[in-house]
Amino acid sequence: MPPLFAEVVFDRPLDHAYSYAVPDEFCERIAIGQRVSCSFGRGEKSTVGYVVGLNELPPARDVKPINSILDDVPLIDATLLELTRWMADHYLCGWGQVLHAVVPAGVRDRAGTRNVAFVEAVAGDDLPKLLPGTTPKQKAILDLLRSHGEPLELAELQKLGASAAIIAGLAAKGLVRKFSKRIEKLPSEFAEADAAPPSPPLAMNADQAAAWGPILAAVEEGGFHPFLLHGVTGSGKTEVYLRAIERTVQLGREAIVLVPEISLTPQTIARFRGRCGRVAVLHSHLTDAERASYWRHVAAGRVQVVVGARSAVFAPTRNLGLIVIDEEHESSFKQESTPRYHARDVALQRAQRAGVPILLGSATPSLESWHAARSAEMHLLSLPNRVEARPLPPVRLVDMKYEPKAKGMFRAIGPTLEQGLRDCLRCGGQAILMLNRRGFSTHIQCPSCAAVAQCSHCDLALTFHRGKNALLCHYCGTQTPPITHCPVCGGTAVRYQGLGTEKLHEELTNLLPGHVVQRMDSDTMGKSGSHERVLESFREGHIHVLLGTQMIAKGLDFPNVTLVGVVNAESGLHQPDFRAAERTFQLLAQVAGRAGRGEKGGYVLVQTMATDHPAIALAAKHDYLGFAAQELVVRKEHGYPPYGKLARLIVRSENAEAASQFAQQLAGSIKMAQSRAGGSPVRVLGPAECPVHKLKDHFRYHFQLQSSDASAINRVLREATAVSKPPSAVEFQIDIDPYGMM
Repeated sequence: MPPLFAEVVFDRPLDHAYSYAVPDEFCERIAIGQRVSCSFGRGEKSTVGYVVGLNELPPARDVKPINSILDDVPLIDATLLELTRWMADHYLCGWGQVLHAVVPAGVRDRAGTRNVAFVEAVAGDDLPKLLPGTTPKQKAILDLLRSHGEPLELAELQKLGASAAIIAGLAAKGLVRKFSKRIEKLPSEFAEADAAPPSPPLAMNADQAAAWGPILAAVEEGGFHPFLLHGVTGSGKTEVYLRAIERTVQLGREAIVLVPEISLTPQTIARFRGRCGRVAVLHSHLTDAERASYWRHVAAGRVQVVVGARSAVFAPTRNLGLIVIDEEHESSFKQESTPRYHARDVALQRAQRAGVPILLGSATPSLESWHAARSAEMHLLSLPNRVEARPLPPVRLVDMKYEPKAKGMFRAIGPTLEQGLRDCLRCGGQAILMLNRRGFSTHIQCPSCAAVAQCSHCDLALTFHRGKNALLCHYCGTQTPPITHCPVCGGTAVRYQGLGTEKLHEELTNLLPGHVVQRMDSDTMGKSGSHERVLESFREGHIHVLLGTQMIAKGLDFPNVTLVGVVNAESGLHQPDFRAAERTFQLLAQVAGRAGRGEKGGYVLVQTMATDHPAIALAAKHDYLGFAAQELVVRKEHGYPPYGKLARLIVRSENAEAASQFAQQLAGSIKMAQSRAGGSPVRVLGPAECPVHKLKDHFRYHFQLQSSDASAINRVLREATAVSKPPSAVEFQIDIDPYGMM
């Protein structure tokens, strides 16, 4: 057999693979997609890598041998290997870094499995020619193994009276064989799914039927067909998804369904489990063992539907037939650590490579998806009306500049919203209130010198949390005791100002005695299952007013909600981010859609100081088309997505001067790369201090690169970062298609 060589990539920011010799004893076992242990780097440290290629062509120089093979079977198949290669090229990171992120830690560590000793009776042809005699106890165990027909666990045999000596004696006589293999426990959720009675499909209205026709044809025909399903809140998008998934499963194929993490409620999961066969649900509360078990069952073809957040896009399905992305506009589909991928874009690539339809759905699609649909890059489907002809809830903007002010203590709830709450509760309805700021007081300021208490590790104001009696930084998690003196001038009249959900909860409790007000934000929903318990209580009517941050704005369907209130609706507009208006519109439109889903109807009250801003005014009219048209004009004028590609490069260091110097050096390299780049021109802004200059003790500078051609940006960044290597105290991060600009 000719010598064999493996191409191996590591969890490092490297853009190429390394060649290793495959020892003869590994040649029959090694395969692409397996993990191997290799000596890597100057210290010859044993390092885990992924095999991405095998060939018989000797490298130009001597290479080290592979030390060991870590997996019995490949963890990555050819389809995922091709997808991760694209991700590494597109997001400018190491292929090994992508593979390390794609394979769950529990799979890498074999979590949820254990080596178990088994004993089996030796078959006829393998028995000794002269059968040895056996003792009565040996014969009893041998007869048991033969009658069972399959290997039995050694521990089970021992419970039946088979001592170690009996088994050893039978093995020595060649009558039984001992071996070990890894086994795992089937997740209990699978048993629940098998036991769940099937749910019948709901009747479709004319809009749903019109949208369903092209999707059904694509599912049955196969091939890459991208759809954008634009449906107002409550229009029945989920029923269309479910029918597409059901048909995919009937055809013997598998489906991947991506939803925002916060939408993985028991209500959502139950709908899929009742209609779609065996479903694996991947969410953040799973243990490594549970996640690894699901991965293995998906890879073995024992799962028809995978439902999960963004990482579910990498589920190792064997016969993929459909991908669905619900609430495709959600920013949580963007990962903010390496590899900084967007699940929607990766899903489109996977669907194209696998040759399967992909269905994106939203009441407020991202402008990138909307533009693609309007440009015929996707097939646009519309659900313009709610199911059962229910009207969209009327939205009233309450201009807080003209609302009568309460005497004495500050009140966040104005008279109009207060009356609305009282009317709602008096008539037996329930209310949802959204304030997208958590904590009690959002900042602490000295009236003498105007200083604001800041985090010692970040350039950010500390937030007071009364429940914890502490000042918290919402970025790095720093927690300090409350202050009574100004940290700058020593003044004793510091003021705890601003409004968070904690303070609003206290105000509502005092305002509505005898009614249950429940707060839902990341401070109250930290324990596993708390989110589900609160929503179930709200559904049963035990909670009258549900108050929360954006986590209550989407995916909730409660027919008894007759009032939705929004406090400080304009707070998101003040971010230094070109997507600020889009996010504000989406959030308001989504939370408004929680009202009026039942026979009682409902309405929305929005407290704001910016009634004339298009994002707020058009959200009040449920006018997505009008907002998209206006916002796309602005985007086109400035060359922002979807009309241009964008990248952000951040330089950071605990030494401010070192970060600044390397940013300037990198600026020179970028300028030189710009001058040599062919194709479309690349516009570069920066370096400049990030809006939050200091974050987690690191001082940060950033660049913004824009071009009509993504490959032009990639060429400039690759060339510039290749010649400008940061000193040990400095690092840089590249974010392609960034979603956060802070």
